[in-house]
Amino acid sequence: MKHRGLVVAPAFILLLLAGCSDSKNYSQPIAFNHKKHLEAAGLSCFDCHAQVLTHQKASIPNISICKDCHEEAMTENKEEEKLLKYIKDQQPIPWIQVHRVPDHAYFSHRRHVTLGKNACQDCHGNVNEMTLPFSKPHTPMNMKFCIDCHEKKQVDTDCATCHR
Repeated sequence: MKHRGLVVAPAFILLLLAGCSDSKNYSQPIAFNHKKHLEAAGLSCFDCHAQVLTHQKASIPNISICKDCHEEAMTENKEEEKLLKYIKDQQPIPWIQVHRVPDHAYFSHRRHVTLGKNACQDCHGNVNEMTLPFSKPHTPMNMKFCIDCHEKKQVDTDCATCHR
């Protein structure tokens, strides 16, 4: 019985660390297909993520955006059936936010996309080819990633630029 703590403590620490990792996989409620919406429907990132151009946060689209096109079934796809149920029940889709900037850093989508002319793909990868939603971050949102980008684009790297 004395040795139980020797096994439980390290296992607890490993679980705690795994929960804080960027490599955690999240299961999204709907298998959203970016490629299909961008190619077949002719949408752009900004059609659904409208706040990217004007706000700090990009916003994760929900039924108020989706119902513009999906008031009724367009296909016989099971994922669309899930979406239509959320819309019919007027229940928000419980998307899980995957990309997170640490709390100690300030990040503005508007500043990076509108003023900085960064493409969504710079941080989120080739979203245009994604047939499943994000289950984990494309890129670790950490200081090294940000500093490398700022240096590459010759943008201020002073601490106060991002840390307030």
